[in-house]
Amino acid sequence: MATMVVSQHVLDTLKEIGLNLYERKLWVALLSRGTASAGELSELAKIPRSRSYDVLETLADKGFVMVKNAKPLQYVAIPPAEALERVKKKIKEDAEVSAKQIETLKTSPTLKELDRIFKDGLELVEPGDLSGSLKGSHQVHDQLGTVFKSAKSRISIVSSAQALKEMHAKHEDMLKRLSSKGINIKIAVHGKAEPEFIERLKGIAEVRQTSEQLGRFIVVDGKHVILGLTGDEAHPTQETAFWAQSEQAAKVFAPMFDHIWEHLSK
Repeated sequence: MATMVVSQHVLDTLKEIGLNLYERKLWVALLSRGTASAGELSELAKIPRSRSYDVLETLADKGFVMVKNAKPLQYVAIPPAEALERVKKKIKEDAEVSAKQIETLKTSPTLKELDRIFKDGLELVEPGDLSGSLKGSHQVHDQLGTVFKSAKSRISIVSSAQALKEMHAKHEDMLKRLSSKGINIKIAVHGKAEPEFIERLKGIAEVRQTSEQLGRFIVVDGKHVILGLTGDEAHPTQETAFWAQSEQAAKVFAPMFDHIWEHLSK
């Protein structure tokens, strides 16, 4: 059987759309043959035959291949552009179904039961246990949104101009709502920020600037602290932060913010 030749770039690109290594290799192998059995494809792709059946079934469920009833089973390749369209359509349909199920769950007795379990569990947790590392921009901003939403009186932010722009883009509406409710929002920004951006921020917060590098941290209500551990140069997938729901941690960072704030120009 001829050896399958495929560039590493192609395999890496397919990884970005959610295919694991075996799925990538088997799909490309099938594309190179048009139609083949699981045994033929496992040999061509150089993966264990015992795994090829499950992986090919998954590829069929996702829409990448078709199964032809025969003995042994045959797998039929779909033109790549058509396969990707089918996969995109299925992802959208699955997402819509999941979103509807989540909305139904949010108003169901199940959520009340889950909330009760969570609140009962909190009573058993030591304060130091309510903390964790956040990896990737998406996870960092998800937690930021949750912490902002919990604010009752005060949000204190120290941030670079670049990181602040991303934060503003993702959480502007929420920060506006919180500001309109009377929650005190203060932002100490360092680095180069356009005057227009600063003016826009002043619509929802008190803002002071400095050219000194101050790092990145946020304190909410003297209870939550989020500390940025990577700089602006980090790739979004490598952005890292630390979160703690801890009054002890807040007792360190809140006075630090106040000290910074008092020494910045308005």
